[in-house]
Amino acid sequence: MSKTKTISRPTSANSSKMLRAMVGIGVLCALMIVLTYEGTLPRVTRLKAEALEKAISKVIPGTEKTKAFQYVENNGFSAIGGSEATGKIIYAGYDNNGKLTGVAIEASGMGYADVIRILYGYDFAKQTVVGFYVLESKETPGLGDKIEKDENFLANFIALDASLNDDLNNLKNKITPVKSGTKKNNWEVDCITGATISSRTIGEIIGESTERWVPVIFKNKEAFKN
Repeated sequence: MSKTKTISRPTSANSSKMLRAMVGIGVLCALMIVLTYEGTLPRVTRLKAEALEKAISKVIPGTEKTKAFQYVENNGFSAIGGSEATGKIIYAGYDNNGKLTGVAIEASGMGYADVIRILYGYDFAKQTVVGFYVLESKETPGLGDKIEKDENFLANFIALDASLNDDLNNLKNKITPVKSGTKKNNWEVDCITGATISSRTIGEIIGESTERWVPVIFKNKEAFKN
């Protein structure tokens, strides 16, 4: 004769206890996440600021001090503190005597794997791009990341022509990426064999950014000197 097994069902009281426990754990985890974020935010912010300042020094030779400027349409550039940034930010570099060494400009574009964020330096006197640095990239290690390491590619940005025409409204020649080994002009970026997409992206990013910002920055250069 078979025996009937009775399956006990959780009571409403037990269900309520489980629900309260789960809610309590969720609230505790959320609180810990918020406290961790708030606790580490000042340090993260400071480290980001230090990293950016080092990057600016790399793309503008001779820079010892930096200052951020915000651009407002029809009103030019004005100096700001880091927390005040809301629009396009340009970073000015100065030597130990306070002399303007150039400006650093952020720009970005879609690479092979993801968006590439870069910083490049511009020299007013020479009207050239004088430095380049990758701020953020997820390009393929060993291939796409050559944009950060290949010496021949980085040499493109020591004195890349970004000179303006006579009315200062446009570049004389748009900066353009070209196939590896075919560079003939100072406004061309010699790409990397094996990392063509990533290196071409850098040339295009700088080409579009300089075309947009160099005329504006050059016309407002006195704002950075002051």
